[in-house]
Amino acid sequence: MRPKTLDDVIGQRHLLAPGKPLRAAFDSGRLHSMILWGPPGVGKTTLARLMADGFDAQFITMSAVLGGVKDIREAVERASAAQAAGRRTVLFVDEVHRFNKAQQDAFLPHVESGLLTFIGATTENPSFEVNSALLSRASVHVLKSLDDDELGALLDRARDLLAAPVMTPAARERLIAYADGDARRLLNAYENLIRTVAAAEPSQRDGEIDETRLEFALGEQMRRYDKGGEAFYDTISALHKSVRGSDPDAALYWLVRMLDGGVDPLYALRRLIRMAAEDIGLADPRALRITLDAAATYDRLGSPEGELALAEAVVYLAIAPKSNAVYRAFNDAKALVKRGGSRPVPLRLRNAPTRLMKDLDYGRGYRYAHDEAGGFAAGESYWPDDMAAVRLYQPVQRGLEIRIGERLAELRALNDAAQRER
Repeated sequence: MRPKTLDDVIGQRHLLAPGKPLRAAFDSGRLHSMILWGPPGVGKTTLARLMADGFDAQFITMSAVLGGVKDIREAVERASAAQAAGRRTVLFVDEVHRFNKAQQDAFLPHVESGLLTFIGATTENPSFEVNSALLSRASVHVLKSLDDDELGALLDRARDLLAAPVMTPAARERLIAYADGDARRLLNAYENLIRTVAAAEPSQRDGEIDETRLEFALGEQMRRYDKGGEAFYDTISALHKSVRGSDPDAALYWLVRMLDGGVDPLYALRRLIRMAAEDIGLADPRALRITLDAAATYDRLGSPEGELALAEAVVYLAIAPKSNAVYRAFNDAKALVKRGGSRPVPLRLRNAPTRLMKDLDYGRGYRYAHDEAGGFAAGESYWPDDMAAVRLYQPVQRGLEIRIGERLAELRALNDAAQRER
C-alpha cells in the first residue's frame, strides 16, 4: 500500500499539488533538509522515502527513540561512502524531538557540508522540541490528518488490493470514524478485519461486511463509541453532567469509557477546560489552572501515563464548588451588545496619545482609580453615556464567589452613596 510516486499519495494536497512546496522541490530537482510535522499516520515516512527514491539517494532511517550517537556516526560513515561513489544520502530521523540537544547538534556539520540531506519527522511542535540551530537549516512542512474522503479513497484502494468483500455504508463510515484521520490506523484495522473474515466459516465469508461483523472482527478496537456518532456525544454529555452534578465516581467512569472507546485524550481535555470555565468559574479559579496543567502533563507524557492527569482533573472538577455566574453574565453581555449596537466610548474613557486627541478632550475628566481612596473611584460610570448600568455578573453563594459577592456588594454600596451625594 505504500505509494511508489507522489501521485499515489492520498492527502497533503497543500504540499503535493502542482506548485506546492514539496511538489516544487521534486519538480525542480532541488532536495533540501526539512522537518515533517504532523500527527501519526499521515505519511511522514512515506514522503521521506519518496524524496530519496525521486533523487536516487541512499535512504538511511533512524529512530530517535532507539538511536544514539553510535547510530549517528554510522549514518555519517555510510553517507561518506555514498558520496565517494557519487550518490547522495537522505537521513530520515523518526520522532526527532526525542533526541536531546547534543544529539541534534551532531547532525549540523554534515547538513551544512551537504554530506547528507536531513529529514526529521515529529508529532510535536518543532518550535519547542527541535533546537534552533537545526531548525534554521531545515524547512518545516506541516502535514494534516486525512479527511473522511481521503480515508475513503485509501479504503477503496485497500479493498481492491485485497479483493475483499464490500462493506455496508454504515460499517464503512464507522471504520473511517475510528481511524480519526490516521491512515495507518485505518489500514491496520481493515487488514485485521479482512483477515478475520477470511478465517471465518465458509458460510460467514460471503455478503457485505456490516457493523456486527466489524465489531466481531475488531473486538476491543471497536467499542460502541463512535467519533461523531450519537454514542460519542452521549458519553461526553454524561461526563459533563456528572462533573456538574459533583459526582467524582460517575465522572471517572465516563472518562474511562471515553478513553476506552478511543477518544483523543486531547479532545477530552478541551472539554474539561470548558467545564472548568462554564460550570465552576470563579467559585474555584484553581479548577481552570488544574485542567490546563493536566493538558500540559498529557502533552509531555502521552498515553497511558498522561491519562492519570486527566483523572485527577476530572475528580477535582467534580468536587469543586460550582458556579455558572460568569457563563451567564457573558451570555447576557453578548445579548445586550447585540440589542444595543455600537454605542460610542465616552470621551473620558478614551486614550489620548496625541496632542490632537487631547485638544478634542479625549481622556478629560477621567478619574485615575489608584489616586482615589481605597483605589476605587466611587460613583464613576464606565458605561456609554446614553446607557444605564446593567448588573450582569451575579456571583453565587458558593466557594470563592462568596467573597467576590461580598466585595462587589461593598463597591456597589460605595457607588450608590457617591451618586446620592451628587
